[in-house]
Amino acid sequence: MDEDLAGLVTEDTREKMGKAVDHVRHEMGNVRTGRASSALVETLMVDYYGTPTQLRQLAGFSVPDAMLLVVSPYDKGSLGAIEKAIMTSDLGINPTNDGAVIRLAFPPLTEERRKELVKVVRHKAEEGRVAVRNLRRAGRHELESLQKDGELTTDELERTEKELEKITHEQVALIDQLLAHKEQELLQV
Repeated sequence: MDEDLAGLVTEDTREKMGKAVDHVRHEMGNVRTGRASSALVETLMVDYYGTPTQLRQLAGFSVPDAMLLVVSPYDKGSLGAIEKAIMTSDLGINPTNDGAVIRLAFPPLTEERRKELVKVVRHKAEEGRVAVRNLRRAGRHELESLQKDGELTTDELERTEKELEKITHEQVALIDQLLAHKEQELLQV
C-alpha cells in the first residue's frame, strides 16, 4: 500500500512536470524566428461574428517560402476580422489582403531584435524550470504528509524523494535542450 501511494505521487508529479515542459515548448514555438510559421498566428483570437474564435478554426495556412505565410479563410466574410486580429496582435506584421487570402510577409530579423528574442526565450525557460521545481516541492509536501500519517516509512520517503529529484533533473535538462535549440534557431542568420 505504501509503495502504491508513493508511486502515485511520483507519477502524478512526473505527469505535471511533463505538462510544464510541453507548455514551455509551446511558448517557445510562439517566439518568432526569421521564418514564417503558422504557429505564430494559429492561436490568435478573432472576433468571428461576436464570438472569440482561434484563427486555426477559421482558416488554413500555407508557407510558400521561408518569409511568407498565407492565411486562407474558410469563410471569405471573416477576412476583415482576421486581418484586424493580426494587426492588433504583437507580431508587428502588416497583413496584405487580396480579397481571397491574407499574406503575411516576415521581414528578416535585425541582430538587436534577435538578442531581445533570446532574452524572451531564456525568461520562458526559467519560468518552466521554476514551475518544475514548484511541482517537485508540492510532491515532497505530499510525501511528507503521507509519512506523518504513518502511510510511508522514512526509508521509503527518502527513496521516493531521490526519485523525484531525478525526474526534476530530467525535466530541467529537457527545458535546457529546448532553450539551446531555440537560441541557435534565433541567432542563425
